[in-house]
Amino acid sequence: VQLVESGGGLVQPGGSLRLSCVASGFTFSAYTMRWYRQAPGKERELVARISNTGGTTNYADSVKGRFTVTRNNAKNTMYLQMNSLKPEDTAVYSCYVELMGYWGKGTLVTISS
Repeated sequence: VQLVESGGGLVQPGGSLRLSCVASGFTFSAYTMRWYRQAPGKERELVARISNTGGTTNYADSVKGRFTVTRNNAKNTMYLQMNSLKPEDTAVYSCYVELMGYWGKGTLVTISS
């Protein structure tokens, strides 16, 4: 199993980023996926969750209305569209396979002027 995140970077407050998580080594379309983030000195936080078909999504209150999680099962890829970014969104963002317990290494998102 391999999960590779990409798309992080430095963005000004109010900006947008789209993160990707490319999965391999398992039947991606069979599993619910999650995005987590961990800011320096803070506990890991569940950001968003998407069912295996993409039909059900859930979000942390802190990102609701600003972030959108989607997936393309034909490409074995999950996305996180992040809009109206705030400095408090700064963190390492990682993807996770529910039930299997596998993690990607993460991608760093920094929101700063």
